[in-house]
Amino acid sequence: MVEKYKIPQMSTGDLLRAEVAAGTDLGKKAKAAMDAGQLVTDEIVLGMIQARLAKPDAKNGFILDGFPRNIPQAQALDAMLARLGQPLQLALLVDVTTDILMKRLTGRRSCGSCGAIYNIYFSAPKTSNKCDKCGSSLTHRSDDNEQTVGKRLGVYQQQTAPLANYYKAQGKLRTVRGVGVVSAIFKNATDIIESQIRPLADVMSKIESAAARQAAKAKAEEAKAKAAAKAAKAAKAAKPIPAAKAKPVVAAKAKPVVKKAAPKKVAPPPKAKAKSRKATKPATKAKKVK
Repeated sequence: MVEKYKIPQMSTGDLLRAEVAAGTDLGKKAKAAMDAGQLVTDEIVLGMIQARLAKPDAKNGFILDGFPRNIPQAQALDAMLARLGQPLQLALLVDVTTDILMKRLTGRRSCGSCGAIYNIYFSAPKTSNKCDKCGSSLTHRSDDNEQTVGKRLGVYQQQTAPLANYYKAQGKLRTVRGVGVVSAIFKNATDIIESQIRPLADVMSKIESAAARQAAKAKAEEAKAKAAAKAAKAAKAAKPIPAAKAKPVVAAKAKPVVKKAAPKKVAPPPKAKAKSRKATKPATKAKKVK
């Protein structure tokens, strides 16, 4: 289901171990209770669940595994989820007979290296006590024995079984038969989940889409306003600073230069042209000789 719906599975046991290993405040409180031989309080467990729900991968949904275990826990969980705006939408009861449960729990084996889980009755490893995936040795929990499991099943009937009526009264209880081929059980479970969740998921999707569009619009307007302010600031910085007015420079008036008139040239008197006269001899009249 984690792979199909892309939502996290929240096992209270895993959360508890993670918080203790990380040394968080909740982890320290839980460790102190366990070291004292006491049960971890519901307040601590709810705090761990709330912290886990705050992570991004739980935004679109989550699967709670191992919690709540009784009516008071269910009531406290409902109150917390209501405050967070993430109420439970479905309580799925996987119905299995006591005999099958006994074999599933007492036959459980797990790999400490890669986390693979096997069962010597239903899904035994290829090599006895060896992990098929990484070859590491498999471990058997000390409390996975018939006596301890019998007591746990008794506690379940007294404290946890009443939750069926609690969620049935809310209209959230659905039941799937947990015996048979795993793929068939899975399909039945997912059919129930989708028939219950899909209508609400469609509504939530529309609400989230509208909110996303509104947020995108607001972000775009904010970016536009910032860009306009930046442009105005840049334009103001680029505006030329008016130069200081220069004092008018008055050019000194040049004194007029008086040019002395050149003396008038007097034309020399015209030279008398001497007429060349040819000497003329007086004409001598020829005397007639008689």
